Amino acid sequence: MFLNGEANKKNNLKNAGMANIFFLGMVSFFTDLSSEMVYPLIPLYLTAAFGATPALIGVIEGVAESLASLLKVFSGYVTDRFKKKKATAFAGYFASLFYKAALIVAGSWAGILAARVIDRAGKGIRTAPRDVLVSESADKGAMGKAFGLHKALDMSGAALGILITYFVLHGMGDGFDYKRLFLIALVPALLGLAMFLFIKEKKERPPKEREPFWKNIRKVDGQLKLYLLVVFVFTLGNSSNVFILLKAKEAGFDAVSVILLYFVFNITASVLSVPCGKLSDRVGRKNLLVPGYVTFSLCYLGFAFANGRWQMAAVFIVYGVYTAMISGVERAFVAEAAPPELKGTMLGLQSTVAGIALLPASVIAGLMWTVFGAEAPFVFGAALSLAAAGILILFMKNKKIHA
Repeated sequence: MFLNGEANKKNNLKNAGMANIFFLGMVSFFTDLSSEMVYPLIPLYLTAAFGATPALIGVIEGVAESLASLLKVFSGYVTDRFKKKKATAFAGYFASLFYKAALIVAGSWAGILAARVIDRAGKGIRTAPRDVLVSESADKGAMGKAFGLHKALDMSGAALGILITYFVLHGMGDGFDYKRLFLIALVPALLGLAMFLFIKEKKERPPKEREPFWKNIRKVDGQLKLYLLVVFVFTLGNSSNVFILLKAKEAGFDAVSVILLYFVFNITASVLSVPCGKLSDRVGRKNLLVPGYVTFSLCYLGFAFANGRWQMAAVFIVYGVYTAMISGVERAFVAEAAPPELKGTMLGLQSTVAGIALLPASVIAGLMWTVFGAEAPFVFGAALSLAAAGILILFMKNKKIHA
């Protein structure tokens, strides 16, 4: 009887954990659906309504993305300090709802800039506490599966939002009402917030005294510090997706059809995220991360030299494969390698390091495109990805987590 009771208790905890991960994934599903309905329209809306130039659009996106990157590590630190993971994540997701409302009332490009800052600030605030909630809900030995499930739901929501946007753009006339779509996008954003009703949080008391950050950081495992270096090196070659879109247009896709390529990319990543996460639980994170970086290298070489439409479509599929191999697996690695009291901080720091590197990466890519031709930034990115894989092969241990 006692053994049966213990077994039932373990099963109940396991089911509760999977339910938590599912509902966290549904939050991301609805939020990404809402965001991807809007995001591809922003450059068109800025141009049509306010006469914005490409340079101004670039400034707006650069400011917004930079803020998000800086906020991620700060949000992670706050999560570790005050132990309010659910409330912090909710605040970040609420910003996504407020963003769509701000777009509706914005009367100038400055208003759109303010809206984008609100949206990216919300992204920066919610990422670390959400990832901590996912990691705490995962079974021992199934961290990869947990983050894979979350990523699958996240990207399937993005895919549906992109598909909706495609049909909207495909059928819209000169008098298209952008604000009506912004209003409709509020609905899935509200549904995403409603999912928080079903999410449970592990209650913890914040410590009365906490060592300064610079003292706590000494506790971080050398393997995790190594991986943060790898993330920086890799991201220096992982430039803005704007350059991928430009190459797709060179291959014969028009502005609307390019959105379908994004749909294919998101669907591929969504379908493969859970299998890749499960595989990393069995074979170790390194054995997915290294092939993932090699796949990215092949993918960027494909972007560099693919000329036909079918070739480019195939490369976008490979891009989805790379995303499934890396995104959830690297978060699982960081969550496992970080000290418990620094889990949120390190998950946020990993995103911040990538964000910091992404700014010079896009500048470098733009200069290389202008000076050496369209292939140059992709060859450069492929080379840095191989360098990142080489560092992992030489210096990273392959720790396997067993249930």
